[in-house]
Amino acid sequence: MTKITMLGTGNGGTINLYNTCFIIQNIGGGKILLVDTGGSIEIIRRLKEADIDLTEIKDIFISHSHTDHILGLIWMFKKMSRMFMHKEIKEKINVYCNDIVYEAIKGVSSYILSPKLMDIIYNNTNFVVLDDGDKHTINGIEYEFFDIQARGTKQFGFECNLDENRFVFLGDETLNSALYERVKNADYVMHEAFCLEEEENIFHAYEKNHSTALSAAKVMNELNVKNLILYHTEESHDNKKELYEKEAQSVFSGNVIVPNDREEIVLTKKNVRR
Repeated sequence: MTKITMLGTGNGGTINLYNTCFIIQNIGGGKILLVDTGGSIEIIRRLKEADIDLTEIKDIFISHSHTDHILGLIWMFKKMSRMFMHKEIKEKINVYCNDIVYEAIKGVSSYILSPKLMDIIYNNTNFVVLDDGDKHTINGIEYEFFDIQARGTKQFGFECNLDENRFVFLGDETLNSALYERVKNADYVMHEAFCLEEEENIFHAYEKNHSTALSAAKVMNELNVKNLILYHTEESHDNKKELYEKEAQSVFSGNVIVPNDREEIVLTKKNVRR
């Protein structure tokens, strides 16, 4: 069985929620894929709370170059550089990203890390610069990475098979209609939901190329998605899970999951437990 641990579920402007990032891990201590890293040193704490040591992280995917997705990686680099020096991490780590993300990581790192630490990191990191449609096997799972055709900065998602479920991660922009066929009939889809429909006039999700829980669920229902995971939200509601799930379920006939920070989603064959 596979579990997804949501280290954070907030959008780029949240304070009490950590920015959206998560790990995919086989239950029983299997290797992990870290997807995005949030925007601060808080990523170190979140990984520790999930019982993940930095020495265990060999594979990282960064979806796009916004600061709430890559700055956590710089803090990880600072910690890891010492581990590389002391041979606590003996293998190179793999960072999967598109070309824009790669240049952003290099640029930000050069302002924050010393030349010595930069050399250590870049000598011990294998940057895999992705093109649309590239496939890579990570921890025994084949991931197909694809350009989500974002209206903003260049952004990649991925598709894979987890416990016989077709699983699609769509980054943090509203799904482009050009990708409907890719998403159609998926068992699990991860899609952003910036706010509730009734509060769109407050948060202006649509003009930011984002969705409401309602608008995302409508499209996913039309595409016959079985399980919908919504994330990258605002943080004004203590009962966010209840409100977002209720709104999405009003138009979605499948299973809606709105995880809280630190929540685990356990996938089994064609099923889900939370």
